[in-house]
Amino acid sequence: MKDLRNRVAVVTGAASGIGLALAERFADEGMKLVLADVEEKPLAEAVSGLEKRGVAVVSAIVDVSRPEQVESLADQAWQAFGGVHVVCNNAGVSAGGRSWEIPEADWEWVLGVNLWGVIHGIRTFVPRMLKQGGPGHVVNTASVAGLLASPGMGPYNVSKFGVVALSETLQHELAMEGSEIKVSVLCPGWVNTKIADADRNHPAGPERRPSNPQFEAMRDVVRGLISKGLAPSAVADRVVEAIREEYLYILTHPDFLPMIRNRMDAILEHGEKGVTLH
Repeated sequence: MKDLRNRVAVVTGAASGIGLALAERFADEGMKLVLADVEEKPLAEAVSGLEKRGVAVVSAIVDVSRPEQVESLADQAWQAFGGVHVVCNNAGVSAGGRSWEIPEADWEWVLGVNLWGVIHGIRTFVPRMLKQGGPGHVVNTASVAGLLASPGMGPYNVSKFGVVALSETLQHELAMEGSEIKVSVLCPGWVNTKIADADRNHPAGPERRPSNPQFEAMRDVVRGLISKGLAPSAVADRVVEAIREEYLYILTHPDFLPMIRNRMDAILEHGEKGVTLH
């Protein structure tokens, strides 16, 4: 879609970080907004700021790991605006540690939000968008962690690799349908957001486990990198560009490209050695 004016965008995880930046950037394009988040006060503040700019916006408190809540969000979007053209499955959380030591509850939480949230978004919105007809775009927020696996981030890596795979699959499927709906998968590196403090929204509360010095030290390093990271507004600019140009992959940090290339080369090299050609 080249012209976004008067189109409708749905953004999850919209109260802060990349989600809020997307909402503000879409507002700059003259879009109508449907915003969702689990944090009530920050979401209300985001909505208030947009309404003061004259933006048409509705919002809902939504836990994207709950399919019925995502379905209710879609109902609200169609009731308010009669259709949806851009869906940003953006809500995300993180938990870390050694893969064999991370509590099951943390695995369930991260996969529930980061991966199942995207699954629910696709299963809920795509059928309605297909029935609606015309152009559309689905943007799934993954991470460079969906292309490179770093230690200490097992649940996050698994969820983001899953989002990349699902996005690629969805693109192929929509093309086979002859649909005008396109897909992008957002794979940013370090962005100045509150993702390192996602524990604040953990169902069991931020103090859910005993202090782990190694994990806390790692998280402090991550916080430092994030604090110096790319501004969310720059990521939002890239997303709008990708929607207009129909890019599948949205990578925001060129410094990671050599590492991604090395990983791909290693896969091909080792695969070639392990395959007997007849």
